Amino acid sequence: MTPIQIGLLSIVLILVLLFLRMPVAYVMLVVGMSGFALIRNPAAMFSISTQTIYNTFASYSLLVIPMFVWMGYIAYYSGISTRIYDATYKVMGSLKAGLALATIGACAAFGAICGSTTATAATMSSVALPEMKKYNYDRSLSTATIAAAAILGVMIPPSVIFILYGISAQESIRKLFVAGIFPGLLLMGLFMLAAYIQAVRNPDLAPAGPQVPWKEKISALLSEGFEVVFIFITVMGGLFAGIFTPTEAGAFGVFATLLVALFRRQLSWLGFVKSLGDSVRISAMIMFLVAAATVYGRFLAITGLPGGLAQWAVSLPLPSVAIMIIILLIYLILGCFIDALALVLLTVPIFYPVAIELGYDPIWFGVIIVLALGMGVI
Repeated sequence: MTPIQIGLLSIVLILVLLFLRMPVAYVMLVVGMSGFALIRNPAAMFSISTQTIYNTFASYSLLVIPMFVWMGYIAYYSGISTRIYDATYKVMGSLKAGLALATIGACAAFGAICGSTTATAATMSSVALPEMKKYNYDRSLSTATIAAAAILGVMIPPSVIFILYGISAQESIRKLFVAGIFPGLLLMGLFMLAAYIQAVRNPDLAPAGPQVPWKEKISALLSEGFEVVFIFITVMGGLFAGIFTPTEAGAFGVFATLLVALFRRQLSWLGFVKSLGDSVRISAMIMFLVAAATVYGRFLAITGLPGGLAQWAVSLPLPSVAIMIIILLIYLILGCFIDALALVLLTVPIFYPVAIELGYDPIWFGVIIVLALGMGVI
């Protein structure tokens, strides 16, 4: 078998093992190591694998991941997420589908200080779902609103998915963060429009909530909204201004979130310890995924498959837009079965060279990939 054939066989093998519900990181690591040993030799395989795994966990640039993860958990355990929802509920709750609109807005605001789809979905489910039940919202609309709006957590920076894409593709994380702001806000607006149209067509799906005086709305925005603005400006402002690196931005974000939590006096010692434990567990999972995906990526590199696939895609009698549509459909299908973190690490080494060969901007492609991963997550 040629190296390219071995590379194609490895992709098929990975998909089969994933459909059998094998752990993603172990699958990529074992297949990558086995393929490396088959093409080169076992000694080279052990040498490359151990170096790659060590370098991943010792990487300074990857420190940004546990920082942003911890920032999100501090926000959760200190009640910032609940206050964000309360503020958006007071502002939009009296409108048609007001609670759904408030949930979408809260997901966007929490995403601006969290960066994780899973954390946003879990948090808003516990906060918003009981409120929508209380006001007799349709259960399907309620759960669909949270599931869809949770992906705003990876579109609006800081975003763990953007970070992993930037590391995998060797692109600027700062530029990716900037590029994700407008699409994230646009997506938030479209989600709100969809929920509003549903309520207009069938008012029983989403009854309007009680009226809140304008004075109380403004007070909620100034008191609760200030927290999000302060944290977001601390992280993104310094990053965009070039004052600090993405890793330093994560550390400043943790510091800013801790300041808000201490100022509010709502982060208990138990909550602080839990935030550390959850952050360590999630960060270790992500880091091991990155290490395994890097080993597999190095195996794909020696097979020549990414470059060969790019050349083959360019030679097809199809416009570049049609090839991009095919890539998006692949993400939509695979996203139904594979976690977003694993999927971006698994597919970027394959599709990134194709996009570059077709002449697409790598930053734009990163935003498209994150959006496609969001579709798969839903």
